[in-house]
Amino acid sequence: MEAKIYNQRWWLSSCDSESLKRVISADLNRAGFTVLNFVEHYFQPQGYTALWLLAESHAAVHTFPEEGKSYVELSSCAASLLDNFDCYLQDAAAQQQWQVTTS
Repeated sequence: MEAKIYNQRWWLSSCDSESLKRVISADLNRAGFTVLNFVEHYFQPQGYTALWLLAESHAAVHTFPEEGKSYVELSSCAASLLDNFDCYLQDAAAQQQWQVTTS
């Protein structure tokens, strides 16, 4: 078996920590990831970071309120789950009226 990790990154036009946490958590579950742990931190006076420890690797979100956007990164040893997450995130972003840029 070859060790391989797949990565994908997105920029979202939202800094709403509660919406980001809800959407990313739901989309990770829907995509088939196994969430082992979750940790988040609220910065003062503004900003938010959250990390999801996954059986398949990890996901993270970092907000940049001064620019009105957030950075999401997902690493996984399962390319198919990553593709699933991308589809769910694109759908959720459209429903939330967020603009999405893949980097």
